[in-house]
Amino acid sequence: MNKQTGILLMAICFCFTSFAQRQMEYLNRGVVAISDGKGNIFVSWRLLVTDEDNIAFNIYRSANNEKAVKLNKKPIDAFTHFNDEKIDSTKAYTYYITPVAKGKELVASEKFTVPALAKMYLSIPLRTPDGYSANDASVGDLDGDGEYEVIIHLTGKARDNSQAGITDPPVFQAYKMNGTFLWQINLGNNIREGAHYTQFMVYDLDGDGKAEIAMKTCDGSMDSKGNIIGDSSKDWRNERGYILSGPEYLTVFNGLSGEAINTTDYIQPRHGKLNPSTEELKATWGDGYGNRMDRFLACVAYLDGVHPSLVMCRGYYTRTILAAWDLKNGKLVKRWLFDTNDKGNEKYAGQGNHNLTVADVDGDGKDEIVYGQMTIDDNGKGLYSTGIGHADALHVSDLDPSRPGLEVFSIQERFDDAGANFRDAKTGEVIWKKPSQKAGDDGEGPGRGVALDVDPRYPGFECWVAGAGIRGMFDNKGNIISEKTPACNMGIFWDGDVLSEVLNGVSVSKWLYDSSKTQTIFDGRNFDCVSNNGTKSNPCLSADLFGDWREELICRTRDSKELRIFTTMIPTQKKFYTLMQDPQYRLSIVWQNVAYNQPPHTSFFMGQDMPQPPKPNIAIIKKK
Repeated sequence: MNKQTGILLMAICFCFTSFAQRQMEYLNRGVVAISDGKGNIFVSWRLLVTDEDNIAFNIYRSANNEKAVKLNKKPIDAFTHFNDEKIDSTKAYTYYITPVAKGKELVASEKFTVPALAKMYLSIPLRTPDGYSANDASVGDLDGDGEYEVIIHLTGKARDNSQAGITDPPVFQAYKMNGTFLWQINLGNNIREGAHYTQFMVYDLDGDGKAEIAMKTCDGSMDSKGNIIGDSSKDWRNERGYILSGPEYLTVFNGLSGEAINTTDYIQPRHGKLNPSTEELKATWGDGYGNRMDRFLACVAYLDGVHPSLVMCRGYYTRTILAAWDLKNGKLVKRWLFDTNDKGNEKYAGQGNHNLTVADVDGDGKDEIVYGQMTIDDNGKGLYSTGIGHADALHVSDLDPSRPGLEVFSIQERFDDAGANFRDAKTGEVIWKKPSQKAGDDGEGPGRGVALDVDPRYPGFECWVAGAGIRGMFDNKGNIISEKTPACNMGIFWDGDVLSEVLNGVSVSKWLYDSSKTQTIFDGRNFDCVSNNGTKSNPCLSADLFGDWREELICRTRDSKELRIFTTMIPTQKKFYTLMQDPQYRLSIVWQNVAYNQPPHTSFFMGQDMPQPPKPNIAIIKKK
């Protein structure tokens, strides 16, 4: 099958998945303007799914609040950016755009002002408590104005599940993009701090046009108004700092105010008893100190193809539980529960990753949860399990455009025959796999794996892993194409082409495929920014936050007193709608903060020789 035939099949597959009209957030034009420090200001804005195909734009600028002037001679129709050259850096400039359809200007966009002597990034000062650092972030439109707000997880003293010791309470704060502080939530002493304990979901769950935030809570958790969840007098920590007893809750908070909306019991609890013994926990989970029991994941999925549902998960090494919830009339209502302890689900145990993803793998317009080496159908039933077992990395998209549907690239943590593996996302059929050649320092298989399109000479995505003696880069057929690889971490769209760049920590690099080397094209460390989560090394968030279809980076400064948001200033000849209106990509941003961060992917093939992205069938919901 040649490349053209493969792309045709891909386009046909898209048609099959377009019938469900999903409720999605309203977005404004996302106008952003950044000074390059050399007398130029790069302005970019969103193309929307709802725009006509031949939409064009005019761009206007005012200096120091004087009358606005149009900067372009003819409407801009080939892309959604403009480079304003030779500006006076001592002046403040305000920009806005107007769409042009059939020769007429439509409603003007919101305005964006670049202050005099502007920085090369956007800044959000943080109210970081002493002893805390900024960590993972998420975004959501908390007030319904079409612009995202930032929700940041602030971490103090933290512990991995395998490590004993007392931790600091997890703290969350919300900010507007202009730096306005909105609220703080403190989860209290009975939620342990660490990468696997608190996964926070930010999304419009009830369809009112404004995002909520949902998290696991416990006795003593406090919302932004000082309201206490449960009993604040209880301290369920044992002498080793673990929390193995006491009630567990799930709370949805108002995104704009930070006030708790509804709290219910977290399903499933650790055990049928409120205070189980070590032996009872070990019999259920495989250990008695919470290492396997307190591994939490979470996501949001369109399980009915129209409305978003919250999915909260527990466990992946042994027993695994997923509980789906709908937010209706201010109350959390259970949709379904999947438990590997239930009869018939035994083969799904032990297949989860330190992450998950959400995608419509079977083309029915409804989402499935790809939970490592198993996939749960939209109805809460097991779709398939490969039996390959737990891993640390997961990538789902149309990785091989010559095949219909989506594919999954993952790894295998144990030292075995599927150290790298590539499968059909719908059926679970393993298309190819590469065995671990030697155990790593911990006696296990590879700890990292990446799938991105970085080499235009080979159709579709390339794949590589780190560790266990699996060397080189593979094409999506499993053939080795390079003995060397770039960093094995995340990806990002940053320059002007449709090949992915490599994101490692707070640095962006280009894979020079003809010489098998990387070239750094942006480094956040030059702006006093550092990465999160130790060797996992990720920014606070990478996502298409505003501007054109390229992605932004939210990074923390070394002292965690500020978030700095970076956007590309590289021109592009590509004109795509914002990635945030592709449902799979948007939900990838929701789960990016979960445990070991993974990069987002689109539901369609995005890479060399791609066709124009298909338009999803979405219904835009404005605030009520």
